Amino acid sequence: MQKNKIKGNAAMLVSKVFSGLNENALRYLLPAYMSAPTGVFLRVGFGSAFFWLLGLFRRPSVRPTRRQRLGLFAIGLFCVFGYMFFLLKGLTYTTPVSSSIFISLQPVCVFVICLMLGREKATAMKVGGIVLGVAGAVVCVLTQHSSEVASDPLRGNIYCAASTLVYSIYLIISKQYLRTLDDVTVSKWTFLGAAAAALPVALAMGWDAPVLKAGILSAPMLVLLFVLVFPSSVSYLLIDIGLKNLAATVVALYGSVILIVAAGVSYALGQDRFSWWQIVAIALIMVSMYLVEHAEVKEHSGDKVSR
Repeated sequence: MQKNKIKGNAAMLVSKVFSGLNENALRYLLPAYMSAPTGVFLRVGFGSAFFWLLGLFRRPSVRPTRRQRLGLFAIGLFCVFGYMFFLLKGLTYTTPVSSSIFISLQPVCVFVICLMLGREKATAMKVGGIVLGVAGAVVCVLTQHSSEVASDPLRGNIYCAASTLVYSIYLIISKQYLRTLDDVTVSKWTFLGAAAAALPVALAMGWDAPVLKAGILSAPMLVLLFVLVFPSSVSYLLIDIGLKNLAATVVALYGSVILIVAAGVSYALGQDRFSWWQIVAIALIMVSMYLVEHAEVKEHSGDKVSR
């Protein structure tokens, strides 16, 4: 059991470092080198090909039923596509740091959804964490103004909030499938569903990807290749490993790594300006995540003792 937890935590740490760098990479590409809808299809299309190719070399221990395949396809169609679409649209208008602030709210969103489904119990510590998390998001929204690094932060932040909500739903649902199916099988069908949704949307909204005309060793193409190989493919494989070995709330907690990585790189590259209000928002969300997760661990420890 301890070995599985170490494996899950290591997988999540590496995955979220990739995801943090992904925020900065996407902000570099959007919208100058590709539009958000086109970028979504490039990501899920590559990811789908990656997992189906990987599936040729890994025989699943349990073959999914027709109902499970349809369910996973639907998750990809709505959750994976929705998450990436809202995220890329958000990064078109706001900064990687602001986007990461909303991503870090995933533990709070997961808890609230589980609470509504009757899977979690409300405690003073968890409610306090929710209030602080929401307060951090509100501070971010109300204090960020348009600038050369964020053309329309309010619109961008709303998209990012929507992406966090959809991704939290994905974490909860996919966790159920990973109890019986292997990670590659889950990713194969969810990414196929996402690609099926992304292609018509990209074509309907207008295909726009100047990055594909750049040289293979040009900066835009190298950044795109990083996005496709690591955050869009390897990272999801690592997330599935995390979900197999850790609670969904613990997996969501790793969103803080994205925030730390994205903030450091953003300030270093000039993709965002340092703001004390932004630091206040980050601090509130960090405390929020600690309270929610500490209460979760304490509650589960109490359950084990009672048993």
